[in-house]
Amino acid sequence: MALEKITEVKGQGVYVAGNEIDTDRIIPARFMKCVTFDGLGEYLFYDVRKHEDGSDKEHPLNDERFSKASILLAGANFGCGSSREHAPQALYRYGFRGLIAESYAEIFFGNSTTLGIPCFCAAKEDIQAIAAAVEADPSIEITLDVENERIGFGDQSVTAVVRESARKALCEGKWDMIGELKEVEDQISEVAARLPYMAR
Repeated sequence: MALEKITEVKGQGVYVAGNEIDTDRIIPARFMKCVTFDGLGEYLFYDVRKHEDGSDKEHPLNDERFSKASILLAGANFGCGSSREHAPQALYRYGFRGLIAESYAEIFFGNSTTLGIPCFCAAKEDIQAIAAAVEADPSIEITLDVENERIGFGDQSVTAVVRESARKALCEGKWDMIGELKEVEDQISEVAARLPYMAR
C-alpha cells in the first residue's frame, strides 16, 4: 500500500518557547526503556511539565487552551543533543503532526520526516507572529502548506522553508524508507536469491 502523500497539514498550535530544546528535554532518557514507542507521548517534556510527585507544573502543554494542538512552534536548533529517535516518536505519539521552528538538529529533522512530520523553518519574527495569534485565539487554524512552503494562520500567511529533499519525499509519499522497502519486499527477495553470496 502506498504511503500517504503529505502536502498539507492543518491543526491548532502551541508555542513552546526557547532555543536549544534538546532531545532529553523532549523525552527524558529514563523513559526510553521501552520495547515499542507506544505510550511515549505520555512522557513528552515530562521533567518540565511535571513535579516530582507527578502534579502539573506551569507549561503550555498543561494549559487546557492548547489541549487540541497538533502543530508545535519552537525556537532555534530544536531537537539538538542526543540523536535519540524517541524524541520525534514522543511528539508523534502525543499527537503532533507538524513542527515550526527557526532550525532543527540534523538527525532529529530526518527522524521527524521519516514519521511524516513536516519540519518548517521560519523566521523568528514570523514564529512570534504565529505564536501571538495562537495566544490570542488558541482555536485558530494553522495550515502548513508543504507543497508551496507557506504557513497560513487566520487571514495571514508567511513563507517558510521545508528542505527540498524532505518536501519532495513528503509530497510524493516517499517519506518512510522502511515503508518503501516493505512495498517491494518480493522484488528484494528475488534479487537476493540471485546473489551468489546470499546462497546457503
